Order: sequence, then C-alpha cells, then structure tokens
Amino acid sequence: MPSKLAILGSTGSIGRQCLSVIDSLDGNFEVVSMAAGSNVDLAATQIAKHHPKLVSVAAAEAAEKLATVLRKKRVSPVPEILFGPDGIERVAAHPEADTVVSAAVGIVGLRATYKAILAGKKIALANKEVLVAAGELVTEAVVKNNVSLLPVDSEHNAIHQCLRAGERKEVKRLVLTASGGPFRKTPLSKMRHVSPKQALAHPNWKMGQRITIDSATMMNKGFEVIEARWLFGMNLDQIEVVIHPQSTVHSMVEFVDGSILAQLGPTDMRMPLQYALTYPKRVSSNGCALDWSKLRSLDFEPVQDKKFPCLRLAREASKKGGPLPCALNAADEEAVAAFLARQLPFSGIAVVIEKVLERMQGQPLENIDDVLNADAEARCLAREEITRRKS
Repeated sequence: MPSKLAILGSTGSIGRQCLSVIDSLDGNFEVVSMAAGSNVDLAATQIAKHHPKLVSVAAAEAAEKLATVLRKKRVSPVPEILFGPDGIERVAAHPEADTVVSAAVGIVGLRATYKAILAGKKIALANKEVLVAAGELVTEAVVKNNVSLLPVDSEHNAIHQCLRAGERKEVKRLVLTASGGPFRKTPLSKMRHVSPKQALAHPNWKMGQRITIDSATMMNKGFEVIEARWLFGMNLDQIEVVIHPQSTVHSMVEFVDGSILAQLGPTDMRMPLQYALTYPKRVSSNGCALDWSKLRSLDFEPVQDKKFPCLRLAREASKKGGPLPCALNAADEEAVAAFLARQLPFSGIAVVIEKVLERMQGQPLENIDDVLNADAEARCLAREEITRRKS
C-alpha cells in the first residue's frame, strides 16, 4: 500500500519538488490532500495529476476560481475545495494522511502543522516558523503524541543522518554550514548600500525571496540554530555555524571522541525530501548525485559577527525564550519585506529586529494562540520601527 500524504504548500518551491520526488518514486506515495496558496493554475495542474480528495487555497476568491478552472479542464473527480486557515488545518489533519509535508511559507503553516501533530501524523518539516516561533510547544506535542518529526532543511536533514552513527550522549556539538550568501566577501562598510537585486543573487541555491534575503543576512542560520536546539535536544552552546561557500557539506556532527561525521550532497532539495519521506529506509536516487569532477575544494571559515548581526540576535532570542523567538521571525519577515520594497536599507533589517526584541514583553507562551498573538504584536512593532526610519 502506498504511503498517503498531505502537502502544505504544494505550489511553493518545496511543494513542487516534493511532488517531483513522489513522481520519481512511482507508486510509493499517494497525495490525499494538499494546501496551495493563490497560484490557482498550478494547483489545478497538480490536482489533475495527483487527484487529491481535499484541497485548500488561500482565500474564497481563489477557491471559486479553482473550481472554475477544474471544470474547464474537465478534471474528475473534483476534490472538496476549502480555503483559509480552517481549510489548511483540514488538509493537515486529513484522516487518511500518514505523513504531512509542512512546506507552507510563513506562520500560516504553524497551527496546521500543530494540528497534524496532535492527530498523530508523521511530519516532514520544511517550515522554519513551526520550531522557531513555537519550538517548546511543538516538541512537547511531538513527544506526547509519539510523532516522528523529520527535518527537510538540508542542514538539519544532514545532522539527522549523521546522528544515526551514535547515541545522543556521545555528541559533542553540531556544526551547521552556511554558504555565506552573496556578501561573503563584501566589506562591512559597503553592506548598508547593497540593493535587493544584489541580495537576491544567491551563489548556490534557487529559493524564494524571503529565504534568499535571510541567507544574505544569515538570519536563516539563526533560525536553523533555534530549530536544531529543538529538533535534536541540544544546548545552544553545542550548536555552531561555519561558512562553507561550496554548500557541499550540508552539516556535521562532532562526537566526544573527536570524530566528525559530515553529510555531503548536491545543492538539490529533492535529496533531503526523499530522505524524510522514505525514512528509515533509503531508496534508489531520484536523479540527485554529487558531481565529483566539479568539486575542487572544501573551504571553511568563521562567521564575522559584526557583519552578520542577525545570527547573534537569533541566539539571544532563543536563550531568553518566551515570545522572543516568535518576535524574531515576525520582525524579520516585516523588515525583509520593507527592504525588498526599498523602504529600509539592508543594514536596517537587523536594526529593526533588535528594536522589536527590546520592546517585546517576555511572557511565556502557553498555547498556539499565544504564539499567534506574539507574532501579531511583533509585526505591529516592526512596522512602527520601519515607519520611524522612513520618516
């Protein structure tokens, strides 16, 4: 019997690549539900090919348009079509789904993924916000409901693979690798004046706009430090970041005896996706392979803290806990959007985030509603800071 999947974010980059992996593993997986955003045409194409029973889109207008497009395409059977937060939650908790691929971009995927965990689903996690904003609540629910949480991000996926070589008590530290982004060699004095076009020119990966800017500021590594803390039960001082411009070594684990295990692979998200979907088994490659003939060197260098202050801010937010990691994520999203709209200089992203963290109230988060309220509060504060810097 094929494993049955629910995919959150089917029309996004990770969602599309997930469906590509499913196609390459013909007959092993069946998509029973999917949540798309507003890309109705692509969603209709995916539905015609994979025939999910339930589909959700962002809004009522998109749902109406999707129904019209499916009729024009003569897709049969037509799935049940929902929209909004309730819709994506229904997709995540679909009674037939064994595994939920959490790839919806942003905080919208948090509650749906949490509902899937409460329903006992295996989670293939590609949504950073789930653990950054609500790591303690989510990991408590994972343990309580005996759920498997498999990371899709290449760095955490690499660590997951390396950890299979030993027991957790034998681990000395985790080492997350970072490409260094487009500004690895840019002098600090010139960072303030870089343009969105320059920041979006990632040297190794093709990703969405926000995550590409987060790579340029290295906030993505800050998020990954927070995620690694919750995924692997490590202290923050056991998680390090090094710059590795080739992005060939996806991450490493150092054991107490001095041994270091590294996972290498091409810059292709289909590989960690396949690993997460088929774990604990390994199956034949879906076409991903490292081209050794093009590999000339593996270089590593330390992160320049003054040049990339977002990494420090992420560690500080995680250490203080409460609503601050959630606020970190929300403020970053608002600041990145302002930078892309040319309302904020590149260096202003970190400034806005730091100001928001200073202004947030440090009350503990007891449930998902508390997380969403903290997210909303941080966004308001971030917009105030952005407006202050525009005037």
